Amino acid sequence: MKLTLYLSVALIATTTSLSAQVVDFEDLTLAPNSFYNGDPGGVGDISHDGTFVSGGITFPNQFGRSGPFVFWDGWSYSNVTDNTTAGFGNQYSAFPGSGSGGSDNYGVSFGPFGDNSITIPTETTFESIDITNTTYAALSMRDGDSFAKQFGGPSGNDPDFFRLIITGLSGGPGGSVIGDIEFYLADYRFADNSQDFILDEWSTVDLTSLAGADTLTFDYESSDVGGFGINTPLYFAADNLVFSSVEVPEPSSLLAMLICGAMALFGYRLSRRRAV
Repeated sequence: MKLTLYLSVALIATTTSLSAQVVDFEDLTLAPNSFYNGDPGGVGDISHDGTFVSGGITFPNQFGRSGPFVFWDGWSYSNVTDNTTAGFGNQYSAFPGSGSGGSDNYGVSFGPFGDNSITIPTETTFESIDITNTTYAALSMRDGDSFAKQFGGPSGNDPDFFRLIITGLSGGPGGSVIGDIEFYLADYRFADNSQDFILDEWSTVDLTSLAGADTLTFDYESSDVGGFGINTPLYFAADNLVFSSVEVPEPSSLLAMLICGAMALFGYRLSRRRAV
């Protein structure tokens, strides 16, 4: 029993600890009720890499302008609070009307054309991410529009769904697949229609099952599919990406750990001699 006690002391002294890091987009500057979609400003046709960094993590963005048409893909960030206006013109608003927990800023991802991957540093692991619908996608599913159907159909019985497929990769984008997580942004497949839902609040997605992954990618599946693919607007909002990094001891700390281990072993041997 004494050996167990001494070894436990040594183990506690030498175990590395994990520190959580949170990417919440609050380090990015925005005017009230505005967004960043990669637009560098100016006039005329342009193709621009608008990739940005928050919390030390890179979020890919590609922005384009051709005549009167503006387009972007990948990631944007926003603090827009309008959760009542339907349509493409309100594509940067999170349906809850704020960031997670009532915060200001949050990220908005649009696909599937661009790169929406998230890569964290080596020797770190994903913990969780907060996700919700955008207002554009939510109201399109709830009411239907000129491109997409009303979820549930006229009777409310159509088994519609809209889900996000989160894939963990090792080795960066294009690396080895660690696993997938399915997360439903809307689900009308229940026998009891009162259980059908379109996500209207922030929900924390546990990513610990993707241990070993350094990259996340996001894909969509929907029951509403037409000749050109999914009709449901391919957007989601994200906030509070949490990942943990192992704290490597400094040389002085490592020396202290070795001393603790040696003292534990010496104490055990001394107790054995006294017992004899």
